[in-house]
Amino acid sequence: MRRETKEAVAALDEGYTKEADLQIFRHVTGLTEYEQAETLFCFVGTSGEINTAPILEEALRQGKRVGVPKCTARGIMEVREIRSLRDLEAGKYGILEPGAHAPVIQPEEINLAIVPCMSCSYDGRRLGYGGGYYDRYLGGTRAVKAVICRERIMRADIPMEPHDQMMDIVISENGVRRLGSQ
Repeated sequence: MRRETKEAVAALDEGYTKEADLQIFRHVTGLTEYEQAETLFCFVGTSGEINTAPILEEALRQGKRVGVPKCTARGIMEVREIRSLRDLEAGKYGILEPGAHAPVIQPEEINLAIVPCMSCSYDGRRLGYGGGYYDRYLGGTRAVKAVICRERIMRADIPMEPHDQMMDIVISENGVRRLGSQ
């Protein structure tokens, strides 16, 4: 499934991805949970992923406390605070992350988590990259968990294992879907 999804992502045209990412940005920043969040956790998009730089920049511009992931060991990540995108440097796997001296944000301090995926379903099941980083981390937070995904790579047949975290909100370029008690 990951191989199929990777191929589907590679086949997306640039015009579609840019427009989808812009719509996803608008949906995220239009969320009540985003507006009310004092502390936002958001991944830094890599090639092929949704461009999250506009989300991060807007949150910083609004004076929110912004945390991004930093891998500290295999399967383990922390959330570290940034004050600017210039605080990011290439880390493990070439992914931009905060430097070693960036302050740690504790899981219970996070109000809203913007979560990546390879693909996800409309009912909040998420296909990650296989390392378990996010599932382990998100299990320790009460934050609202919002997964962002381009509509063209969403699929209904995402498997779930007991350790997988369900998302509270699914956001694509076509809109916002609230799940569970949200």
